[in-house]
Amino acid sequence: MALLKSINVPLGTKAVDFCLKGIDGKMHSLADYNDKDVLVIVIMCNHCPYVHAVDDRLIQLQDKFAERNVQLIGINPNDGIKYPDDNFENMVKRAKEKGYNFPYLRDEDQAVAKKYKAQCTPDIYVYNRERELCYHGQIDDNWQHPEKVTSHDLSDAIEALLGGNKPSSDQYPSMGCSIKWKE
Repeated sequence: MALLKSINVPLGTKAVDFCLKGIDGKMHSLADYNDKDVLVIVIMCNHCPYVHAVDDRLIQLQDKFAERNVQLIGINPNDGIKYPDDNFENMVKRAKEKGYNFPYLRDEDQAVAKKYKAQCTPDIYVYNRERELCYHGQIDDNWQHPEKVTSHDLSDAIEALLGGNKPSSDQYPSMGCSIKWKE
């Protein structure tokens, strides 16, 4: 497991369109979420311990903000052949076991993750209504021990956007396992 941090993607960068199969069997695109005020894209996977540590927090965030027109979307780009835990069938299984309340999509050819310049799982991108990147950083300040969290960075960024403000420019990179790129 190689630990990486997300790279600095300039704020204001436009969201990249996608058309990916979800665990619901349907195709999902960026346009499907045009009605959402805030869109959170999480590059994630099934086997990464960093994702496992924050799964419940992602579910809680979607619960917290669903009625306020915020949508989280998980995208799994990992090589599902070399890492079978990350194949589509296991994505369906993991989402069911965990109770994911957000779309979980498969980036089979890894093109979407590359366009987003994703580096790790989780790698988190928050877009405003105009689909401009407003936050690219960590969920909070303690991925290992949720009871010791003192800074709710992702939640605060979403709240700022919903309040008509920009999130803090003090953004700390997310960190996690390297994306398992195909050769």
